[in-house]
Amino acid sequence: MTKATGPGFRPTHVVPPHGMPAWEAPDPGRPTVGLDPLLPVRLVERRGDWGRVLCANGWAAWVDGRHLVAVPADPPAADGPAGTDDPRPLLADAERVLADYRSAVEELAAGTLDGEDFHDRTEGLRIGIVVDGESVWLYDPRQERWTYGDGRRLSTYATDRAPGREDDTGHAATRLVAPEGER
Repeated sequence: MTKATGPGFRPTHVVPPHGMPAWEAPDPGRPTVGLDPLLPVRLVERRGDWGRVLCANGWAAWVDGRHLVAVPADPPAADGPAGTDDPRPLLADAERVLADYRSAVEELAAGTLDGEDFHDRTEGLRIGIVVDGESVWLYDPRQERWTYGDGRRLSTYATDRAPGREDDTGHAATRLVAPEGER
């Protein structure tokens, strides 16, 4: 991957739920480190099926652009369907998971935990959170979805559930897909 910089980061896509391979150049002979599942990225260039993406940490790589999952350009509109979820439980879950991970890292650094035990302690831990002023995007691993919140309520933003699979409310999941010109 190459390092790229720029002011402010607004993702246009996320990496598919199972991650994806990446390349230094649009050339299958130049592989690099793969991208993590659900990593937010910005598509900055297209060359046929190849897509050059910029990651939040400034790294850039080439991927098979057909597999990127598009995200809406803006969060749900204030006059759209009202979110009903209280953000506090997801925030508490994120704090707990981060504290568990931090504790395992501290023990690993202190030498009281070896690599295998660290792996066992952190297996299954998963959170995602972006805070941007009054807006928050939280990943809900139980519901397999990203939510958007304004401090008062949460609305589903994107999901990694298979289309047609129902959530706990009996509603089929909504899956964001790339517009026809971006596939």
